[in-house]
Amino acid sequence: MKPLTLKSFIPGIIWFLVILVLICTPGNELPEPKGWWQWINLIHIDKLIHMGIFAVLVILFSWPVAKGPFSRKEKWRIFLWISLAGCAWGLGTELIQKFFIPSRSFDMMDWTADSIGALAAIFFNKAFLLNRFPHAAGR
Repeated sequence: MKPLTLKSFIPGIIWFLVILVLICTPGNELPEPKGWWQWINLIHIDKLIHMGIFAVLVILFSWPVAKGPFSRKEKWRIFLWISLAGCAWGLGTELIQKFFIPSRSFDMMDWTADSIGALAAIFFNKAFLLNRFPHAAGR
């Protein structure tokens, strides 16, 4: 197993920056669904998007850890911390929108969706990453 390097986290860092760019877009610059597409507002598809974005974020930061030189128990603990950091970043994005981005506001349901996605990634990590990459030898 290779040791963890900053390079191994580049996909997660890029995704983090993509999220930052998206949340910093002023509300009046966001496209509004028109015509037939207005049904999207009825089902709150944006919440599913929030869940997916934050699940991907957590998985991208967990992947290098899964391949790293840690025992299964250590990986599990790190996955949990990464998921909690994802929840904290979700809260941070909402606060950034409230205080710094024109025409954007804090939305508790967005943060809830972010957190659900970040925590749901734990199930992916357990089902896929922990089983795909064996634990470190001798641990």
